[in-house]
Amino acid sequence: MSNWSDLLARVEPLQDVAVDAALIDALERDWQMREGHPLPPAHFYTPSFKSYQTSELKGCGKNAWPAISITGADCKLQCDHCKTKILEPMIPARTPEALWRAVNEVIEDGAAGMLLTGGSNHRNEVEYGPFYSTIRRIKDTFPEFRIATHAALVDADGARSMEQAGIDVAMMDVIGAQETITQVYHLRRSVEDFEATLENLVQTRMKVVPHIVIGLHYGQMLGEWKALEIIQRHLPDAVVLVVVMPFYASEKRPFATPDTEAVGQFFRAARTSLQQTPLLLGCARPPGEARSQIDTYAVMAGLDGIAHPADGAVELAARLGRPVRVTAACCSIVVGDEVMAAGASSGLELDLDAILAEEQRRRAAESREHNGIGIPLVAAPSPVRLQET
Repeated sequence: MSNWSDLLARVEPLQDVAVDAALIDALERDWQMREGHPLPPAHFYTPSFKSYQTSELKGCGKNAWPAISITGADCKLQCDHCKTKILEPMIPARTPEALWRAVNEVIEDGAAGMLLTGGSNHRNEVEYGPFYSTIRRIKDTFPEFRIATHAALVDADGARSMEQAGIDVAMMDVIGAQETITQVYHLRRSVEDFEATLENLVQTRMKVVPHIVIGLHYGQMLGEWKALEIIQRHLPDAVVLVVVMPFYASEKRPFATPDTEAVGQFFRAARTSLQQTPLLLGCARPPGEARSQIDTYAVMAGLDGIAHPADGAVELAARLGRPVRVTAACCSIVVGDEVMAAGASSGLELDLDAILAEEQRRRAAESREHNGIGIPLVAAPSPVRLQET
């Protein structure tokens, strides 16, 4: 049987991507040592609030899982890694009445759920209080409509208010370094405040999906390992890992692109530490070769899900023998459905033949575009089947 480096070399979009051979060997040994515990299925997610397309997958359209901000693009913190840029493309709903109208509009357009968020005050709190009765009205009127909320920092009463409003999934960033909280987030809060928020949330009936932002301290890894320890103490329903994107930063406080080998090592540690917890790679991570490197390590580390997979990541998962499923939704919403045992997951199951056939069609189309006649290509190994389940 081929080793993982050989299998990686067969994936054309990843053939020229520089990866750490020793890390790949270590990841392969990790799974060889877990006899009776094969690599888990690989779920690939296509969030609709960002345009997305690769040769293997297409996005689910703009209306399936919109993001709505109760503050528009405003945020008091002005964190060095974001500067409100993440909020700018979201649907603004600054009043409860505007939120009600926005939700009705997106449901009419076919939305099945939403990400509800907003800018923080100076204590890293999103002021949802005036909106809770409207959120409850939304859930009572549209009980199948899923709501995932960025919780920021909340006390026990705040967590219960979110639960009572009918929020399905609560998300938050877990930060493990005081320097990052002070310098990047401009906050006078402590690591303990972030741990207390996670503890408050997991004591509710909501599904809790914390995030760890890798490289949050100006591209350097500083508090990630502490954040992982915090999550181990308060096991949530799933964990999302994202990698900081330096192009949001200002010239005065630039971010380096995180070292991708260190990111891969963190994936390995997270998978080992949270073996029974769904572990997902969120859509935020650097573009280009770094993204391809990161996604390669994520697939090989056995992360359960990847949003916005790089070209070749789906094929790599299939070549490693991982069952592959594609779902058009925000990964945290899907995790909420899965952990609530809401039935079979939506999405498409793809096998290697289907993936290779799609690649063949893409290359043939590119050939016709360039020379007008097309270049004959080797046929897929067997007839292709793309089955919806």
